[in-house]
Amino acid sequence: MRLFLCLLLALPALSQTPPSAAAAATPPPSTKEGLVSPDISPEEFKVYTEHPRLLLNSRRLRLLRRERDRKSPRWEQFQSLMTGGASMPERGFALALYAVVSEDPAQAKQAIQWALGPASDLRQLAFVYDWCQPNLTESQEKALAAKLVQGIERESKSDSVSSIRSRALAAIALADHVPNITESTLRTIWTSWWMGKIVPAIRKNRNAFPLADSYALLELMHAIKDNLNFDMRDNALAFFRDFPNHRVISYYPATFPAADNFYHIAQYSGLGEPDLTQAAFNRAADLSIVAYDPNALAHQFLQGWLIQDRFIMRGALGSPYEFLWANPYQPGLSYHHLPTFFHDPTSGILILRSDWEESATWLSYNRGDMELFMDGKRSGLQPRAIKEPLEIGQNMVVVGENPMQLTLNLAEPTRYFLIGLKPTTNYEIEVDDEELAELATDAGGVLAIVFPQTTGTGFRLRESHFQSK
Repeated sequence: MRLFLCLLLALPALSQTPPSAAAAATPPPSTKEGLVSPDISPEEFKVYTEHPRLLLNSRRLRLLRRERDRKSPRWEQFQSLMTGGASMPERGFALALYAVVSEDPAQAKQAIQWALGPASDLRQLAFVYDWCQPNLTESQEKALAAKLVQGIERESKSDSVSSIRSRALAAIALADHVPNITESTLRTIWTSWWMGKIVPAIRKNRNAFPLADSYALLELMHAIKDNLNFDMRDNALAFFRDFPNHRVISYYPATFPAADNFYHIAQYSGLGEPDLTQAAFNRAADLSIVAYDPNALAHQFLQGWLIQDRFIMRGALGSPYEFLWANPYQPGLSYHHLPTFFHDPTSGILILRSDWEESATWLSYNRGDMELFMDGKRSGLQPRAIKEPLEIGQNMVVVGENPMQLTLNLAEPTRYFLIGLKPTTNYEIEVDDEELAELATDAGGVLAIVFPQTTGTGFRLRESHFQSK
C-alpha cells in the first residue's frame, strides 16, 4: 500500500500527539483501542467514612493544614480575606473551609450561625454540616440536618449537574444521621441520572453537559471517589481520557486581566465581556482535575497550564478554591508540547490553534457553528463563505464540497480538516498516483486526513455510492 493510504490508515496514531498527550483525533477508544467503558457501579451506596468527608480526605486536609503552618501565599491570601472582613460571595463555604483548616472554634461558630439562618444553598449547608461537625451542638446538628433533608427534597426534581452535585454532597454529609436518605439518594442519582442519562449521552456524542458545568461534576466525582471508593471515569473512559486536553484547547489564546489576577477565558457564546465568575469556576475545575489524579499524564500537562503565578486567584470568590485545590508542589509538564488541535469524531467537535502563544490564531467548528479568535478578537464565520484553505499553524481547514478537488503544494506532511460535509457519510478519496481510498466523516461532517509532502499533486473527493447502514 502506498504512502498516502498508509497515512490515512495511521491517522489515529499521527493525529493528535506527541505520544505523551491523549489522541483526541482517534475514533472512540472503546472500539479502536480496547478501552471499553464498562457498566459498573459502586458495590453499595452506604457511606462509612468519618467527617470531614466532603472534598477533604485525610491526605488533602493534611496538605492544607501544612500550608497553614508554612504560611504559604495561598493560605495567607485566604486568611487575609477571612480575617479582614471581606464580603465572600460563598460565605458558608468560605467560613467552613477556613474553620476546618484553622481548627478555630470561633470560625466554626460563625459558619454554623450562617447555616442556621436564612441560608438555603444546599451545597454550602452540606459543607458547614460536614466540616464543622465537631463544633455542632446536638440541637444545631438536628436543625441543620433537617435543612439538608428539606434541601434534598426541594432539589429532587432538577437534573442539572449543579443540583445533582448538591444533593449528593448533602446525602453524603448526612450518612451518620439519616443513612436511609443517603443510600436512596445516591442510588437514584447513580442509576437514573449518571448511568441512565449522562453516560449514554457521553458515549453517543459527548455533549452530555456544557463545559461550564465541569466544576460541579468534579465535586461530585471527588465525593463519590472518597466515600464510595469508585472512580466515575470508568464509565466513560474515552471522554475522561480526552477531557483535560479538550479543556485546555477550549480556552481562547489571549488572557484576560481581571482586578485580582489574570484569567484564561473558555469559549463562550454571545457578545460582551466574559463572565469572570465562570472563569473562576473554570480554573477551580482544572485545579480539581489535577487533584483527582495527579499521576495521570494528561493531568500533568494541565498542571503545567495552571501553575503560572499570574493566574493564582486572589479575589473573594476564587481564593478559597485556589487554596482548596492547588498543589504548588505537584510538578507539571509544559503545555507547549500538547497538540495544537482537538478533534473528537464522536461529537464532531474540532478546535485548532496556530501555536501555544497568547498571540495565536484559534478556530473552533462544531456542526456548522464556526468561531475565529485572531488578533485578540472573536468573530463568527459562515463556513460556506470560506473559499480558500484556512491555515491554522500546521493544520489546514477546507470547506468540503461534493465533489471537490484541490492541488496540493506541501513542503512537509500536513493535516487537513475537511469540514461542512455530510455527517457519518462515506467519501471516495483519490490522489494522483495513489490507489482510491474510502473514508467516513465524523458526527459533525469532518474528515481528517494527513497528506505527505507533495508538490503539484491533485486531490479529488466525492461521495461514495456505497454507504454504511
